[in-house]
Amino acid sequence: MKRSFLGLILSLGLVGATHLDVSAQSKGVHGRVKTKDGAAIESATVTITTLGRSTSTSRDGSFHFSDLPDGTYTIRIKSIGNAVEEQTITVKDGKAQTVIVAMNISESQLEQVEVFGYNSHNNKTVNVGKAGIIDKDLPQSVQIINKQIITDQQVNRLSDALKNANGVAMGANRGGVNENFYARGYSLGANNIFKNGARTNNGGSIEASTLESVEILKGSAALLYGGVSGGAVVNLVTKKPKFSYGGEASMRVGSYDFYKPTVDVYGPISNKVAFRMIGTYEKAGSFRDQVKSKRTYVNPSVLYKISDQTDLNFTFDYLKSDFTPDFGIGTVDGKLNQSVGRNTFLNVPWAYNNTNTSNGQINFNHKFNESWNLNAIASYQTYDRDYYGSDRIQADKNGIAPRNLTRSKSNEFTANQQLNLTGTVKTGSIKHKILVGADADQSHANAYAFFMEGINYYDDKKVLKANPYDAIYVFNPGQTAQHTTTGNGLRTDIPGADLLTKTTTDIYRYGVFLQDLIELNEKFKVLAGIRYSYQRTPNSERFTYKENKTEEIVTKDGQGNPMGAKVDKAWSPKFGLIYQPIPSSSIYITYANNFTSNSGYDINYQPLAPSIIDQYEAGVKNDFFNGRLSANLAWYRINNNKFAQQLLLKPDGSENGDANMKEFSGKTASEGLEAEVTGTLLPGLNVTAGYSYNYMRYTHTNPISSYTTTVGNDTKTVEISGSEENVRLVGTTAHTANGTVFYTFQQGTVKGLKLGFSAFYTGRRNAGWNNTKVDVRNGLNRLISVSPFTTIDFSAGYTYKNWSILGKLSNINKAFNYYIHENYSVNPIPPRSFMATLSYKFEKR
Repeated sequence: MKRSFLGLILSLGLVGATHLDVSAQSKGVHGRVKTKDGAAIESATVTITTLGRSTSTSRDGSFHFSDLPDGTYTIRIKSIGNAVEEQTITVKDGKAQTVIVAMNISESQLEQVEVFGYNSHNNKTVNVGKAGIIDKDLPQSVQIINKQIITDQQVNRLSDALKNANGVAMGANRGGVNENFYARGYSLGANNIFKNGARTNNGGSIEASTLESVEILKGSAALLYGGVSGGAVVNLVTKKPKFSYGGEASMRVGSYDFYKPTVDVYGPISNKVAFRMIGTYEKAGSFRDQVKSKRTYVNPSVLYKISDQTDLNFTFDYLKSDFTPDFGIGTVDGKLNQSVGRNTFLNVPWAYNNTNTSNGQINFNHKFNESWNLNAIASYQTYDRDYYGSDRIQADKNGIAPRNLTRSKSNEFTANQQLNLTGTVKTGSIKHKILVGADADQSHANAYAFFMEGINYYDDKKVLKANPYDAIYVFNPGQTAQHTTTGNGLRTDIPGADLLTKTTTDIYRYGVFLQDLIELNEKFKVLAGIRYSYQRTPNSERFTYKENKTEEIVTKDGQGNPMGAKVDKAWSPKFGLIYQPIPSSSIYITYANNFTSNSGYDINYQPLAPSIIDQYEAGVKNDFFNGRLSANLAWYRINNNKFAQQLLLKPDGSENGDANMKEFSGKTASEGLEAEVTGTLLPGLNVTAGYSYNYMRYTHTNPISSYTTTVGNDTKTVEISGSEENVRLVGTTAHTANGTVFYTFQQGTVKGLKLGFSAFYTGRRNAGWNNTKVDVRNGLNRLISVSPFTTIDFSAGYTYKNWSILGKLSNINKAFNYYIHENYSVNPIPPRSFMATLSYKFEKR
């Protein structure tokens, strides 16, 4: 549906409006804006023209104006920049008036309008915030990668989407197994990625074909999500069922034998039940020799509208991802060496990595009244991985790299439960937007160890050791290299592997939290909240297959006493001040903290408490040109003044030789700046751009110290020290930037033609390992400085009626660089490549 026709429909106004007087303690206007199908319209602009006051509809289409004196007012409702209608509303005798507006537009038509541009999200309710408040009322940086950006850039993986998020950078793609991201100096581990609000796993690389949007809540999110690292949390919002028939079929093809058909079908089953089914299959080669992948993905979902106030959403997805594990070109003598070709494959030819991931979720929503809402989520996630190959390619100065085999298998099961109650109350003239929540999750993980025939052996102390499989000449893999155990030549056989042990580890997390957005008046707001988190990790269990025996792995302190389960408890407060001098601008400053678990014990052999990390942020969020353009800026500083390090001196003054005995003597700091611009400047002209700077480093670590230790008849002196101070941490990136411009011609013979450019800059960063002070003194440098790079993409497409085709030429400037995990998984970025998507949309009116 063309925008001009949609604009005409929106301009024609309402098919009806019903006015219902209800009693209320405050004077004002309450309302809700819906489509003719009954679907809520989010982010519509509602203005009291006689007062110049504006607000936006929330996720359920509701809006509210408070503290209006008795009188008659004119309100104007606009959606996606199109005027709908002006209506006269009367407030009398202290009673608030409720307005229900039904727009003459269907849900499917609304979707097409909503994704037409890179619209500002400052006035949108973000799911990742849980509280049902709009972005500009959050004293925290938020970024949304919307459906239109995902479509324009032909996003296939989460990393493709997050390139558009300032301050979020991919640190490594370890063997192609999973993508590792950093934000504000902190790794986004397995706990920081969520799907529709529930924790999910990034293993096997997340499938993007079902994504409606990607929400990034930057900084500390411990108040809402508990034990997450402080950089950011990422929430993946998936496509939902619809009560109108429609769908899309597409075929995506690309360089290196890339093929990906996708089918998306949705519609009603009854007047209360709707469904959606998304399925895709992907088969691809690579610019890397011998590397290939196959992926199968299905995502069914069902929406049951029990009533106008209550609905249930059932969602399930399954991803089978089989691919060649590729750890890249490795290092030569501990350094990068471009003489190892970009396409050179150094793993064993039969290496494999097979993963299976599933997610299931029941999402319950109930609206008690105009003020109070309840959301309940129950979900599970499974992840199975089966891997065999060589993964640490580190060549000597002559280019010879022994290939050591790893055979591993793991499976995980995680269950999550949440309750979130949101409501609006007033205390006198002060309005409160309250969020009360509780959550819990339980993680059960199995890790399997193997004995590889001809590779593993036991030494004199019955410790399991391994020989290299063979050795490869990295400058010419086809050339014979000296084999370390059986002679010359590269091996092609697959050593048998027998199960040795299965280690089971459980983690239990619980949390309760309270948050209040306090609206003092139209310009000043306060957000305050606190959370209590409890995390318990009992001792692991190990099952030995040969002996058919299960035993508890008892963690002991330095005196040999059992330490029991590891328990972490933490309070996570948050406090923010918000000043909105005009409706289109919001200035904020905030404090929050998060915690990280620590291993080891203190001088009294008590388990080490978690580190509390303080975060400070200040920023401004602005909308221009009636919301067509947003420009947001944020500054932050993150301090960990309780960084755990090995205890140097015992109370008696003697040196401590126990590496597990620690103290909170270290400090780290991360500070930076983030800027974002997003909008639709003119009809068809969409832009998004961002820049970020980060400096993450140790600010205080242990000095050089030494102690003596005796092993048998030998006594030796061991020197220890903390890491070098004020040096950028490995994995973090100094500068990142992104910019995208797309224009779709609106008139003339080229109407429907789309052209676009995207540029992505990744600044200098460190790989390898941060040096200790002992390394620096001895002249040893374990850091690998990785140069910055920029890739530029060009896109062109055309839409005619229900058909569209879009092509993209990536890395047209032929940039050559790497993503590196430590110093062994050195993965070159893809060279210039091509991708195109042909799609057909269908719907029944």
